[in-house]
Formats: sequence, structure tokens, C-alpha cells
Amino acid sequence: MAKRLSCDVVVVGAGMVGAACALYAGRAGLDVTVVDRGAVAGGTTGAGEGNLLVSDKGPGPELELALLSGRLWAELAEELGAAVEYEAKGGLVVASTPDALAALHGFAEGQRAAGVVAETVPTDQLAELEPHLAPGLAGGVRYPQDAQVMPALAAAHLLHVSGARLCTGRAVTGVLRAAGGAVLGVRTDRGDIHAPAVVNAAGTWGGDVAALAGVRLPVRPRRGFVLVTEPLPRMIRHKVYGADYVADVASDSAALRTSPVVEGTAAGPVLIGASRERVGFDRSLSLPAVRALAAGAIGLFPFLERVRALRTYAGFRPYLPDHLPAIGPDPRLPGLFHACGHEGAGIGLATGTGRSIARALTGKPADLDLTPFRPDRFEAEEGNGE
Repeated sequence: MAKRLSCDVVVVGAGMVGAACALYAGRAGLDVTVVDRGAVAGGTTGAGEGNLLVSDKGPGPELELALLSGRLWAELAEELGAAVEYEAKGGLVVASTPDALAALHGFAEGQRAAGVVAETVPTDQLAELEPHLAPGLAGGVRYPQDAQVMPALAAAHLLHVSGARLCTGRAVTGVLRAAGGAVLGVRTDRGDIHAPAVVNAAGTWGGDVAALAGVRLPVRPRRGFVLVTEPLPRMIRHKVYGADYVADVASDSAALRTSPVVEGTAAGPVLIGASRERVGFDRSLSLPAVRALAAGAIGLFPFLERVRALRTYAGFRPYLPDHLPAIGPDPRLPGLFHACGHEGAGIGLATGTGRSIARALTGKPADLDLTPFRPDRFEAEEGNGE
């Protein structure tokens, strides 16, 4: 018979967001148990590129969360930097036409007013930042606050230093509730875990976990592919992407959308993205998506035409209809908290999310206004289909 566990808070999900929730809750003095039906970073986190970005976010609540998260990641880098392959390498967004450059400059101006460092780069200075970049681009904007981690390593290290009890290979099958309705913990296929608070950090499956608690959260999967090249010398210094990437992130289209996103890694391979499409949980290889990624990357860095792509992998971004995550207590069910729906930004936004959850768990004021992230904001909508 499985031993019954008790703690202060159960975090459902051992990806990056769940790990950050465990870290900050543990540092706030709470006894934390993290439960996941799979392995650490076995879902979206393990299929991510590890981007910590402000460059792709316009003024608003997500950018505020990204700026907070960036500061927290920088603090963690002092402690864990080498272990998680933290690189404060900055981002470079490039435009191919004068019209695209004008739109990029306008976007950057709004970001600067919100606290982002955005440095205009004339066309004749692009080669100084990226010597192998394609000639003929109209110009760009450099974002020194952009950074990168190795996501699976980072999630594992955050969980390790959190001091949380880790229960992997253990599926949550229900949310325990008292007669009055408050949360009492979770039921798993290997026994109950009792706690007065449950954090839903289940990523793409956050809607399923919410449903187990009897509340609606319309999280949907948005598939993306990443190409991985053979190991190379460091030939790409920044995260480099085309200006149309921002529009693709904000799009509500279910159809395939691709825009070139290229970056080197500490280990040598170049990562090439980004594609987006809503096809449910279909992991099938999409040749149109992969070909578009390769063509876009070669358009930015022509030398990649001679480089072998060793593999490709797919992941599912946890998409919510308004492109904002659900963060904080659920007013529909005392003791239930949500930290999911970050789409493709979960790695970067994890630290701010985790700190916000920890402060909510301990009754402390949040560092930023969580109202735009309220989990019940979709309550008035009807239906939950694709």
C-alpha cells in the first residue's frame, strides 16, 4: 500500500515553471512536493530552446513579467549559471526591408518606454555583431537583456536546489476537496498527497488538471518544431530572428506559421526555429514546417546551407486564447493555484511566475499586478473546442 504523503503545497508538473514554483515556495519556507506523470522536463520544457526574452514582447503585462523574470534569472545565474548553461548573449532582431525596419523601430520605441534596452543597429553595423549574417538586410535592433539557458538542465537544477520532494512517474488522477469545497491535495495512481494548496503547473495539460479540480482553463497545444545542427564553432553570437517573428507569436491562426529564429548553444549545435500550428497533440513530422525552418535560417545565415541538420524535435506550447498565462489563486476553488499557459515563453517567464505563486501562497503582495493573468478570466466564454 502506498504511503500517504503530506506537505504544505503540491506542484503538479516538473517542467521549468513547476520547478520555479517549487524553488520560490521552498525558499519561502514551505514544504513542497512536485509530482509529474513523466520525467523532469519531459514535456514542453524538454522540447524548448531555453530562451529568456524581452525582445518579442510589446508593452503590457507579459513584458512586465518578462522583465521581472529576467532580473530573477540573472540572480540565479550567480548561483547556477554554468550548471544551467546560462548565457547573457543578447538578442538581435533584423529586418529585410525598409518598411519592416520602420515597424521594428516603432515596436522598439514602445518597449523602451516600458523599461527594455533596445539598441538600434544600422545596416552597416550588423556585420560587427554577426559576421556571418546575410548581406543586404535593412537593419536591426539589439536587445542585451535577452539570454538563454539549457532548459532541461535548468529545470533539474532548480528542482534540486529547491529542496522539494520529487515524485515522477506518478499521474495525478484527481484533486481532493473538503466537504466545503476547499482543496485538500491530489489523488495519484500511487496514492494521495495531502496539502492545503495545489499549484497547476502542468503546461500543455494544464486544462486537464484544472478539469480534475472542476474548473475550466482553455489551454490548447500549439505545435512547434526545432532543427538541431551538427556541433559547430561559435559562429552565431546572439539569438537572431526576423522581425516577422513577433507577429507570428501574437497570431491566433491555427495554420502553420514559420519565421526564422537562429541561435548557437554552449555545446556547439545551432538551434533553428520557429514554427507554430494548432494540430492537437499530433507529433507527426511536418516536412513543410521543417523545410520552411531550414530555408528561413539559410536566408539569415547562408553558411548554414553547408551544415548538416542532425535531428528535429517537436514540442507543444501551452496556448491560451489571449496569449497570457494563468498565474495565481483560482477564485473558484480555495487552495487551487495556476501557473500554466505560457505558450512559447515559459522558460523565460518561469522565475517571475514562480516567485508570484510563492508570494500568493504565503499571503505576500505580488511584485506586479496579477489581474491580467487571473485564471477565471475565460469564465464567460462558451465552449472549449479547437
